[in-house]
Amino acid sequence: MNRDNVVRVGVLVWLTLVYTALWGDLSVGNLLGGLAIGALIMVALPLPRIPVTGRLNPLSLVELLVVSTYYALESSFQVAWFAVRPALPPVSGVLRVNLSTRSDLVLVLCTDLLNLIPGTMVLEIDRPRCVVYVHVLDVGSDAAVDKFYRTTRRLERLLIDAFERPVRKSFRR
Repeated sequence: MNRDNVVRVGVLVWLTLVYTALWGDLSVGNLLGGLAIGALIMVALPLPRIPVTGRLNPLSLVELLVVSTYYALESSFQVAWFAVRPALPPVSGVLRVNLSTRSDLVLVLCTDLLNLIPGTMVLEIDRPRCVVYVHVLDVGSDAAVDKFYRTTRRLERLLIDAFERPVRKSFRR
């Protein structure tokens, strides 16, 4: 089985699981219905092919999952605190983030992770310059802005480590 077929089967399984989860009932009928709807979606609405030239590093992927979960939880508590604290709402703003990834896949995953963190929302992606504009809930202090940039850099580094091939360095003699 070649890589394209493995990807197709994976997408079909994913669509079936989503369909079954949306119905909230694990039954043979829902599984068959999910398979049928998933196959119909894949035929009627095919996704463009994205060249994936990277590799998967499982250790970096596990670290990425742990770190991104931590950031999401930490940010959720921060948003909850902003909602109940007896003070003015935080100062929000749009920050520009220059990313250093070479991969469209990593760029998309990075913006998805940023969107999953409460209090942030990616507003625009400039692919040619690899720049992302992000609305951030709290930019009221230099420390808050620095923390956002550190978080973004760490997530990007983990994504690159998990999904991109290392750059080969050539040595001249």
